Formats: sequence, structure tokens, C-alpha cells
Amino acid sequence: MVSAMDSVRDILAKSPKVKRLLKNAAPLTAPQQKFIEAATVIRMNPADAEAAFMARELVQCTLPHRNPGSKVLAWKRTNGNLTLSVKPGSDADGKSYGYPYGIIPRLLLFWMTTEAVRTKSRRLELGHHLSSFMRELGLIPASAGAGKRSDARRLQEQMRRLFQATISFTVTVNEQHRSGEGWLNMQVAPEGFLWWDTKHPEQGVLWGSWIELGEKFFKAITAAPVPVDMRVLRAIKKSPLALDLYAWVTWRVFKLDKPAFIPWKGLVEQMGSEYKSSDDFVKYAKAAFRKIQAAYPALKLNYAKGGLLLHPSPTAIAPAPKVKGK
Repeated sequence: MVSAMDSVRDILAKSPKVKRLLKNAAPLTAPQQKFIEAATVIRMNPADAEAAFMARELVQCTLPHRNPGSKVLAWKRTNGNLTLSVKPGSDADGKSYGYPYGIIPRLLLFWMTTEAVRTKSRRLELGHHLSSFMRELGLIPASAGAGKRSDARRLQEQMRRLFQATISFTVTVNEQHRSGEGWLNMQVAPEGFLWWDTKHPEQGVLWGSWIELGEKFFKAITAAPVPVDMRVLRAIKKSPLALDLYAWVTWRVFKLDKPAFIPWKGLVEQMGSEYKSSDDFVKYAKAAFRKIQAAYPALKLNYAKGGLLLHPSPTAIAPAPKVKGK
């Protein structure tokens, strides 16, 4: 069977210009080769999209990319009149679990939203094998014995941080004839039980692990979820910014009926508060968009002075066909 990577090599071999460029280029790293292969499979098989979902509000405002640290009492991010804030949970002795941040909480939120939409239940079954759950998220069970930075240990830590956290949305209204503020405070998963052993992720356990989402959180993430392609999430999962931008751009193009200019300033406020400068954010955002467009070729996007221009594009997941009479 010819692999997607073999197909890529065949295509490149037919281009003299590409051959000249590759002759003097540095060899591809293993992660780069894996990304190219994954992106090629997606491009060659667009009909095989795997539907996943993210809550609309968590697309508009996102979790921290880096650890805010213990000195930050409440972390927040604002997009227009919507503010997301996160407060970490604590153990029985009052010690903070810390903020959920980085790649893993994002993958968990995609999984949680997808399962909640699929099952229509607040109780989510995580299964009897940690390794199986890790593979669903695109993580590597084989790295379990690699110490504190193993995928299994990092997953355990970030699950505790995310499940025990309280997420709040605040909406402000300042109009000519009215002004006000609304808020929604939500516990992510106030109930649950994790039976897994991170040192032996392949080992099954008698009782399955589970969580039960908070009622308000469940309603929020299932009210108007944004559909994405799980294959793309796996391909770009090394970057929290790429995951955020992919979900955001999928949501934005779904709503477009004409081109829209998005200033970098707005995106920096929405997603880039942890970067050294606006220019630093733009550099990383452009690199992320290159990966996104490689795995989501239907996306029509180009850059303009001071921002980017989004064009109406096919969605990452084709909408379900309408049934006559409904």
C-alpha cells in the first residue's frame, strides 16, 4: 500500500523547482514528517472527517497558553464584551491545584464537548484503560515512564486542574439606553472518580473512570458547539495557539457571507496576552496558520496591512443534510 508520505514524495519529485529547494534544505525532523503525512492524508480524504466539537464561548475566549503561576489570583481573557475568567480548585487542605494551561486541557475540552454532544449526558465515561483514553486525545501512552513530563503524568495533572476549576463568563452591556452586566459561574466537573495508574497506563482496572459535568457547564458547552475535524486537531496538537486559531477560524468562516478583515490587535487581545509583543504574537500566529491551512486546505485566508482577511470558506465539517419536512 502506498502511504501518504510516499504520495508526497512522488508529487515533489515531479517539480524541478521543489527538487532544487530540497537539495539545499535541512532534513525534515520526525515531527515535521509526521505532520506532513497527517496533513496529506486529510487533504487526500476530505470526506473522512472526524467530527469533534468545542463550546462557542471557549472559542471566543481561550484558556492560558502558559502557566500563569500561583501568584495570579484569577486569570482572565476578554473578547469584546465577553470575559472568560478561571479560578483554580483546591484540595482538602486548601492547596491550589493550579490553572489548566497548554495543550492538554484544550484536547480534554474538545473531547468533553464532543462526548457531551454525542451522549447528551452530563456523566462522561473515561474508560477502564488510561492508554485508550490517551490515544483518543492523541497522546502517547508509551511515554508513561519518562518522569514528570510524560504524557500520562501531564494528563493526570491537567485533568485535576481542569476538572476542579471554576470557569466564569461575564458579559457587559453599554448602550445608549441601557447598561448592565451578566455573569455565569460554572464548575467544570464537580463529581468524578479516576482509577488509573499513570505508571502502568496499559493496565486495565476493574472500575471505569468517570466525571460528571456541572449542570451549567454542560448546558453552556452543548448549547451551540463549533464543529471541527478531529484529524486536524491531532495534526496540530503540539501548539495551543494553533488549536485555538483553528477552532476560532472554523467558527468565523461558518458565519461569513463576505470577506472580513480581522485586525491583529483584536486577535492579540483575544488570544495573545501572554506573548512578549504584538509582533511576537503575529509571528507565531502566521506559523500556526500555515499548519492550519496545510491540514484545512479549504480555508481561504490571506494577510493585509495590520491584520488578516478571511473569505467565506467551506466548513471543516460539512453540515448535516436537511431532511424534508423538518
